[in-house]
Amino acid sequence: MVTKMQQEVTVQQIMSQIANVKKDMIILEKRGFSALRAENEKTNVELHRLKQQIMDEVIKVRTDAKLDFNLEKSRVKELYSLNERKLLEMRTEMVALHAQQDRAVTQTDRKIDTEVAGLKTMLESHKLDNIKYLAGTVFTCLTVALGFYRLWI
Repeated sequence: MVTKMQQEVTVQQIMSQIANVKKDMIILEKRGFSALRAENEKTNVELHRLKQQIMDEVIKVRTDAKLDFNLEKSRVKELYSLNERKLLEMRTEMVALHAQQDRAVTQTDRKIDTEVAGLKTMLESHKLDNIKYLAGTVFTCLTVALGFYRLWI
């Protein structure tokens, strides 16, 4: 049996202990919340850092790709101009060879024409010589025949 006074004191002690426990719980909650907030902040900072690293890497990859693209583009332009120069040289060489071939064909045609003209001249000359010899032979035979005819008549 407890007196009313002791009971009130005990209730007051219990209430004070409950209040202390509540304060401790609030403090613990605040600490837990602070720890969670600090952890959240740390995670946000880490996330921001990782995001920045990824952006830096993306920019680096883009820059490298643009550089590679520009290098390849300039290499292709150089190859194109080199091929154009080679093509121009080949065209010039072909024109020169064609002109040389035309000169050779023209010279050959002239030589053939000269040879044909010479052969025609020689043929005419031999024809005239044959006609002379034939005429001489005919006249000689006629002279001999007339000579025999005269001798027998």
